[in-house]
Amino acid sequence: ISITQKICPLCDEAKEELKPYKKRFILEEVYIDRVENSSWYNKYKNDIPVFHLNGQFLMKHHINKKLLEKSLEKLENQTERNSNYSSSGREGVN
Repeated sequence: ISITQKICPLCDEAKEELKPYKKRFILEEVYIDRVENSSWYNKYKNDIPVFHLNGQFLMKHHINKKLLEKSLEKLENQTERNSNYSSSGREGVN
């Protein structure tokens, strides 16, 4: 999730930096300047852009490529392991 607002040059810059990663995740934008997103506004009004990955806070203000890469690799490895368990019939086995 990208937490942003309609006019935000820093957000636009951050989204540009994310373009090389676009095949590795789906970027959902949440505009805090919309009434329906007031809870996000109250939490992050002075911190945008803010990025969450897989439901967890990841970073704010600028893209930390090292952190992003590490977090994506961790998520991809976890997804791959879950897929392997599923295809081997070992679901739910520790």
